[in-house]
Amino acid sequence: MSSRNEGMVKVDINIEKSDLQDELDLSNLAYPRRTHRAIGNEKFDLTEPSIVASATMQKIKSSGTLIEKLFEVALQDSGILFCKSDQLVDPVPGKPNFILPKFKVAIFCDGDFWHGYDLAKQKFKNNREFWKAKIDRNIARDAEVRTALHESGWKVFRFWEHEIKANAEICINKIRDFISKIPSESSKQFTFVDLFSGVGGFRIPLEELGGKCLAFAEIDKPASDVYKLNFLGFTQSDELELGSVRDVGKLPFDEIDLIVGGVPCQSWSVAGKMKGFDDPRGQLWFDTLRIVESNLPKAFIFENVKGLLEPRNRANLNLIVSGFEKLGYYVRYDLMNSYDFGLPQNRDRIFIVGIRQDLPVSNAFRFPGPLDKNSFLSDIIEGVEVGNTADKPRFDKRDLFGTKVPMSRNRFQKLDELNDFFVFCDTRNGHSTIHSWDIVRTSRLEKEICLSILSNRRKKKYGAQDGNPLSFVALKELLPQIKQSDLDGLIAKKILRLVKGKGYEFVNSKNSSGINGIYRIYLPHSNIFSTLTATGTRDMVALRSIDASTPEEYRKKFLSEIMKPKAFRKISSKEAAKLQGFPPTFAIHKDDKLAQKQFGNAVSTCVVFHVAKSLLDSLEFCSEKASISDLKRLS
Repeated sequence: MSSRNEGMVKVDINIEKSDLQDELDLSNLAYPRRTHRAIGNEKFDLTEPSIVASATMQKIKSSGTLIEKLFEVALQDSGILFCKSDQLVDPVPGKPNFILPKFKVAIFCDGDFWHGYDLAKQKFKNNREFWKAKIDRNIARDAEVRTALHESGWKVFRFWEHEIKANAEICINKIRDFISKIPSESSKQFTFVDLFSGVGGFRIPLEELGGKCLAFAEIDKPASDVYKLNFLGFTQSDELELGSVRDVGKLPFDEIDLIVGGVPCQSWSVAGKMKGFDDPRGQLWFDTLRIVESNLPKAFIFENVKGLLEPRNRANLNLIVSGFEKLGYYVRYDLMNSYDFGLPQNRDRIFIVGIRQDLPVSNAFRFPGPLDKNSFLSDIIEGVEVGNTADKPRFDKRDLFGTKVPMSRNRFQKLDELNDFFVFCDTRNGHSTIHSWDIVRTSRLEKEICLSILSNRRKKKYGAQDGNPLSFVALKELLPQIKQSDLDGLIAKKILRLVKGKGYEFVNSKNSSGINGIYRIYLPHSNIFSTLTATGTRDMVALRSIDASTPEEYRKKFLSEIMKPKAFRKISSKEAAKLQGFPPTFAIHKDDKLAQKQFGNAVSTCVVFHVAKSLLDSLEFCSEKASISDLKRLS
C-alpha cells in the first residue's frame, strides 16, 4: 500500500491491477446502448453492441484512471510539486491531468487506444468507421490543445499509456531534464525575505519587478503548501524556509535588499477584538522589529489593517514607527485602497515603508497615487449578466435620502446615483436597504409597525440606548389602530421579539449581521466588493444587473428580479483570488474553505506592486526587466 500527501494531492492506492478491476454489472447499464452517434457533422449508424461490450465501455473512466494514479505516485516519489488543472485560478485548454504551476508545465496521460497510438495497427471488431473518426478527432483535439497551451506559454508533456506502465520514471526524467534547463534567477535585480508569507501576495509582484526571494516564513501549513507549490516547485528546495518568525534571528545572507510581510492583523482589526499588543499576534510586531535589527535590510515594506490607524491604536502605531526609526530607518506610512490600483475591492490597508538612513536616497520615497483605472465585478465574476449601466440616471439627493444624508455612507456611494449594492438591515433605511418585512409576506399595517419602530427606536424619549425597544403603549400612541395580535404576528414571523419589561425590538438588531445570513448583495456593474476576510463575509453578488428611473422602482426590481428568484450567490475562492490580483496561473488550495481563508488573509498584489515599484525606483535597483505583460497586469 502506498500512502503519500505531497504536492497538494493525497494518494492512497494499491498498484496491483487485480484490485483496480471491478466485476462488470451486466444488468444495470448507466446509459442506454446507442445505435446512432455523431462526430462533428458526420453521423454514423452503429451495430448494436453486446451487453458485455456496453458494460465494459461504461466502466472506462475519464479521470482517475490507472495510468493517472501510476503517474501521480511517480511525481510524488520524484519530489516534484503538482496540482490538478481545476486548481488554477483560470482554466487552461484541454484539462491537463497534472499541472506544475512553478514551471508552467502541463502533463497529459494519454490512453493508447483513445488517443491513437499506432492507429494503423488498431483492429476494430465493429463500427470501424465510427471509431476511426472518433480517434482522429481526439488526435486533432490533442494537437489543438497543445498549440493553445504553447501559445499561452505552457510546456506540454504527453505520455502514452504504455510508456507510463512500462517505466513512469523515464517520463519523470524527461520533465526533470526540462526543468533543469530553465534559466537560473542569477539576473535578478534585488533580493528580499518574505515574512508572514501566506500564499505569496508579496512575492508575486516582487518577482515580477525583478526580485529574488532568499527565504520565507509561514507557520500555517496549508498556506505554506500553496506557497511552495507555486514558488518552489519541489518538496526539497535550496530556498530557506524559516517557519515561525519568533525563531528567526540573523539570517545567513551577506546583504538583504528588502524584508516584507503582512504582519498578522487580527489584534488591530475592527473585525477582531482590537486587543492590540495585548494579543500575542499583536506582539509579532516586536519580532518584526527584532528581525529588521538583526539583518538591517536596505528597506522594508510591512502591511496591516487600517485599524492600526484608529485613534485607540495611534499610540501603538507611533511605538512601531519610532522603533524602526531608532534602528536607523527613515519611515513613512499611508493608507492604500485596493480599488485605487485597479481591483474592484474596497480594501483599506496601511503600508509602512522604511529605508535605511545611511543610504543617500533614504528620504526620496513617496507613496504612489491612485491609478486612472476602474474595473468592475463583472470583469471577475463568472456567469453574470450586465445590462446597459454606462449612463446611470442622476437624482436630486433629496429624492435619494430625504432631508438628511446618512453619515455611514462611504466613498463609493455617490450623492446623485443609485447605490450599486443592496444592504440587508432592519435598523437602517434607504433606497437600497432591504428589510426582513420586505422578504417575508407582511401586511401594510405590519410594515407600518416595523417602520415606526425603525424611525423611533433611537429617540431619547424612549430610552438612552442607541436602539430602544418600544412598548405596546408607545406603539399604540404612534399607530392607534394596532392590536396585540399584530405584534404577536410579527413575533411569529421572527421579525420582532419582546424584551421583557421593555417592549418590542427587531430580531435582526445588529447591522453587520444582515438578514438570513446576507448582509449585502452587490450588482455585477459595481466597482467594488466588500473587503475579503479570513472568516468570510455575508456578502453576495447578483447574477444580473438592474436599472431603474426611480429609487422605488429600483428596490421593487431588485426584490422581483434578484431576491425572489435567488439570482445571487457567494463568490468562489478563485474569484476571491482575482479580487486580490492573483494571476490566472496561480494554483489555489484544493479545499475551497481553506482557499477562501487564505485569500482573505492575503495582501492585494496590485497594491504591493506599485508601493514596491515606488520604493525600488527611489533606491535605484528596480529591475528594468519586468515583462510588459506583468506590468500591464498589475498597472
